[in-house]
Amino acid sequence: MLQLIVSGLIFGCIYGLAALGIVLIFKTTDIANFAQGEMAMITTFVSFMFLTKLELPYLISFILALVFAGIFGTVVHRIFMKPIQSAPPLNQIVLTLGLFLAFNGVAGLIWGHTPAPYPPAFAGDPYDLGGVFISMNEVFVIGVTVILMLGFFLLFRFTAIGLAMRASSQDSMASELMGIKVSSVFTWTWGVGTVLGGVAGMLTAPFTFLQPSMMADVLIMGFAAAVLGGFISLPGAVIGGLIIGVFGNLISFYVSPEMKLVYTFLLIIVVLYIRPTGLFGGNQYLKKV
Repeated sequence: MLQLIVSGLIFGCIYGLAALGIVLIFKTTDIANFAQGEMAMITTFVSFMFLTKLELPYLISFILALVFAGIFGTVVHRIFMKPIQSAPPLNQIVLTLGLFLAFNGVAGLIWGHTPAPYPPAFAGDPYDLGGVFISMNEVFVIGVTVILMLGFFLLFRFTAIGLAMRASSQDSMASELMGIKVSSVFTWTWGVGTVLGGVAGMLTAPFTFLQPSMMADVLIMGFAAAVLGGFISLPGAVIGGLIIGVFGNLISFYVSPEMKLVYTFLLIIVVLYIRPTGLFGGNQYLKKV
């Protein structure tokens, strides 16, 4: 049982990071980015090229890929999302779904659809910690998640850009009147959200194979975690991811791997029936969603 919980927490960290990027963009810009998974997948392919084609060390490839992700996210917002910022939500959703298909197709054309193994950050056998086996790569996943959570707490609480993002998420018109360049904040948010998705992608790849469809399950679980956490709560996104990771792992073992998605969404339905705003949502959730 304890091994299942620990393994579930590993995948929960990945789901939480994916949800964190989704919630950050939605909370600030009111856009649900359904292309988040494919943008993460492209970032992961780029990191793979740094690792294999240029033969750069893992850490340098990881950092360069995150720089690419930040630029990628800002460009996507400037070219595609900024022109329809004031459009109806349905139009925005359709556009992100279109980007989902476009990015998936482009990735298939460039890199093909043949699955490829992605090297982990750390190789070697797992360690036995009192009957619980955990590898250094899994420790790396947990460590990255904790560092990013602490970094975001400091960013939002103690920096000017964090204050601007919080103000823009509350009332963009009032923020403009206060001198905040809301459009720039939105662009920066898309860059940061894409970086978070890219981290989730690069952490996912060693556990699966690198291919254009690799982020499909993570995207679904990321949105599920976001809904469970309240969809506007950044801590709720990560906690929702951890809950879904553990719950899904237990269902896979005790029931069936094929039923994991079904039971996960049943859990969300039950939670939303009891608490319609999610675990950490509030009045702002009702206003936005």
